[in-house]
Amino acid sequence: MRTTRLLVAGAASVAALSSLAACGNSKSNDTVTGDGKIAVTATDTDCKVAKTDANAGAVQFTITNKGAKVTEFYVYASGDRVMGEVENIAPGVTRELLVDLAAGTYETACKPGMTGKGLRGAFKVSGAAKSADNAGQLAEATASYQRYVRSQTGALIDKTTEFVNAVKAGDIEKGKALYPVARTYWERIEPVAEIFGDLDPLIDGREADLEAGKEFTGFHKLEKDLWVAKDVSKSGPIADRLLSDVQKIVDEANKAELTPVQLANGAKELLDEVATGKITGEEDAFSHTDLWDFAANVEGSKAAIAALRPALDAKDAALGKTIDEKFAAVEAALEKHRSGDGWKVYTDLNQTDLKELTDVINALAEPISKVATTVATK
Repeated sequence: MRTTRLLVAGAASVAALSSLAACGNSKSNDTVTGDGKIAVTATDTDCKVAKTDANAGAVQFTITNKGAKVTEFYVYASGDRVMGEVENIAPGVTRELLVDLAAGTYETACKPGMTGKGLRGAFKVSGAAKSADNAGQLAEATASYQRYVRSQTGALIDKTTEFVNAVKAGDIEKGKALYPVARTYWERIEPVAEIFGDLDPLIDGREADLEAGKEFTGFHKLEKDLWVAKDVSKSGPIADRLLSDVQKIVDEANKAELTPVQLANGAKELLDEVATGKITGEEDAFSHTDLWDFAANVEGSKAAIAALRPALDAKDAALGKTIDEKFAAVEAALEKHRSGDGWKVYTDLNQTDLKELTDVINALAEPISKVATTVATK
């Protein structure tokens, strides 16, 4: 469960890329708009944004955590739709966020402890972004990825329906078998699925991350019922709610379209999900089916990069080749842990296995972090 990006459609999303090149090349942590980076100083009690307005287009934030708690940084549009986010910013660490913003009003937020609504502030964007010189390629990239999303959302609703029906029928073994299959389609499209307000935590919230007073719902509640309680006799209402919430996500996702920058960021963030969550075994804590999620995140990241590939190859074919090699290394390392049509349980892996997977994921994430600025550079 992670919160990510708002979807923005059409030519406006391509136009927003015009200032990327300068943003990517800036090395200052205190320049503030347009061609530079906006410094954010996060503490446990404050979220200081150096500049609270910017020109429309690609806006880059540099976030430094000077607090004692791990934090996150978000840019929200109205309705708490997430334009962009950076998670797991440890004390003393600096991370960057590049996000496309059209003219309008937004909110920035730091979340010390990675919980709650965050320490929020107003952020205003004005003017109109200029089109990138490769606007046609980038528009096709977003259209290509949207076709992929539609294929995955169709399977997501079908498999979630099968899973819910098994739970409601009291068929524990069938429910266990279908749980990681349904989640595969969810995990592949997280750059889309996690955008829409409170739906993501309702569907994919983990018990360990539950805020006080919030109900435990979604996939992981049913996971606990199946593997720990071994009793789904009272799970019907949660199952029905899961299916309803997934349908809402599917409907929203099929109407929306990622900007190219969000698409590139999403590919990187899917890998970060693996490196900070799946690889630790914390995601599927009751079933230990984490490798299913791991593989799906990698597949989703690969699909996002594939959509951007024509634009990427036109700018830096060598980077594309490097990414291909790194994806192949991840897939080879993961393949060692296949079991039948699926994957071994997390508890079957030893520390050597986990280190190998961590190393290859981090090696892939590094070149993928360069894609956003590369495809948009004139």
